[in-house]
Amino acid sequence: MCTVRFVPILVTLLAATLAAQVAILPLSEVKPGMKATGKTVFNGADIQDFDVEILGVLENAGPKQSIILARLSGGPMAHTGVLQGMSGSPVYFNGRLLGAVALSFPFSKEPIAGIRPIEEMLSISTTPRAPRAVNASNPFDLASLLPKPESFDLGPNRLTEIATPLWLGGFTRAAFDHFAPILRSAGLEPVQGLSGGGRPPRRLGDPSTLKPGSMISVQLITGDLAAGADGTITHIDGNRIFAFGHRFMATGDSEMPFARAEVMTLLASQNSSFKISSSKEWMGVITQDRTTAIHGILGRQAALLPVDIRVVSRGGVARTWNYHMEMVNDRLLTPLLVQMAVYSAIDATERTAGLSSVSVRARLHVGPGQPSIAFDNLYTAELGAPNMVSASLAAPVSAIMQGGFDDLKLSAIEVDLEVDNEKKQLQIESLWPSKREAEPGETIDLTALFTGENGQEMTKTVRYTIPVGAQSGPLYFTVVDGAAANLAEYRQFLFAPPRNKPQLVSFLNGLRPNTKAYVRIWRSQPSWQVQGETLPAPPPSLALLLGASYPQTASAKLDEIEMASGGYMMTGSKTAMVTVKR
Repeated sequence: MCTVRFVPILVTLLAATLAAQVAILPLSEVKPGMKATGKTVFNGADIQDFDVEILGVLENAGPKQSIILARLSGGPMAHTGVLQGMSGSPVYFNGRLLGAVALSFPFSKEPIAGIRPIEEMLSISTTPRAPRAVNASNPFDLASLLPKPESFDLGPNRLTEIATPLWLGGFTRAAFDHFAPILRSAGLEPVQGLSGGGRPPRRLGDPSTLKPGSMISVQLITGDLAAGADGTITHIDGNRIFAFGHRFMATGDSEMPFARAEVMTLLASQNSSFKISSSKEWMGVITQDRTTAIHGILGRQAALLPVDIRVVSRGGVARTWNYHMEMVNDRLLTPLLVQMAVYSAIDATERTAGLSSVSVRARLHVGPGQPSIAFDNLYTAELGAPNMVSASLAAPVSAIMQGGFDDLKLSAIEVDLEVDNEKKQLQIESLWPSKREAEPGETIDLTALFTGENGQEMTKTVRYTIPVGAQSGPLYFTVVDGAAANLAEYRQFLFAPPRNKPQLVSFLNGLRPNTKAYVRIWRSQPSWQVQGETLPAPPPSLALLLGASYPQTASAKLDEIEMASGGYMMTGSKTAMVTVKR
């Protein structure tokens, strides 16, 4: 069976224009048995050669993609096999650039690698801007948003992207263990201890120090916490670089700084060996993160998001931790990075085993012309407080980043956390009205009983006047905690997202804190949620127009009254009924 090779016209034209800078070996000229030379860094910043024997071409292995299969040798690879951090290592045949080492076989006994053809890598600079994918069913499910690594099944074995080492500095062990499975599922290999604990200088280095085969580190977080991912440069064209030979996080258009990196040593492993590296001075910005490569610009500074986290631990000797960092401002990565940073900051207080309460006060600044988004909550847990708090803070960040408004960008994040070992939680025990029957215009007192540990009790009373002209029949009063009261709004956000920036900011600022309870007044009748408003029992003609375009519920909320709790996390729900008689 004959397989037709696909070479995009744009790639052919681009390769021709680059001929003066570097000679390209087209995929059509690649033959089994060719002896080629690869370049990478095994020690320090020195670029060393290794041998490459072409075994064949896996044509159309992916959508309009082909993979060159090769056996690598030389240097330390007889001992280490294909190394993490080699992704992007250029391969030349008689001085002509063939492609980049990009894939490998996990647990392989010999260094067999997949080489990404250079034509496919160069095509990303001509790829049109594409909309960024989001999880429409649940934009707060951060793990589901991360891409899965590309792989090809060859019989019982799998040729997959070489895992990208992701160095994490300043994070606690518990934070590392909690997020490692999520990161591995995206093709990253988390390693604790970024660059031996250092941070690269913010000044830009000399671009001439970088060559094809040099190692770089894409910086996701820099400061008191740090995260960076390592790979190798395949090709440099003027001030443009092409690297990795596969996607990093498949973020598409991006703004991620990258630094020059040096190899400290190599660690051989039966699973997957890797380079232990250190980041040096910053060199530029990664602007494209696509399936076949990442693309960057030398000499440009990245616009990063300042994040400040302050943690105060109460009880015994009070201590304060202050974290200042900058992270990439990206709709896919930023919510997850914020979640990781907050988790580690709380875990560092060592108050994560046994009872603990965490008071959270956060401010998300979205630039000029829009009010800051306030977030004030309290979380109590026997175990898992870091996970509860970090996930709750990542949710509004995700809502902003995934809201679909490119000009609504976070400009800064400030988080204040207060941690102690008391259980500041009250359960909604009961709710009773001052009367069981009432007429329109009458006022009803509604009293709720809240209970806590050690026999603690608290009552709160609110008043509600039945509107004049209210229809007769059952009228329901439900007291719920703030999280439950937000559910209707969350459902509307999922099914009918805000249509403009003010609506999104208003939605987020309107979310109720979990330190208060709310009495919801409702009737049992169909209603629709339309742009933040409830339309109870609309006329049949309007109900027909609304149809399935807006969320429909079997109950119609008529009003809501706030109950203060006095600084406790409220949980639970109770309902009482009053019959309206005319």
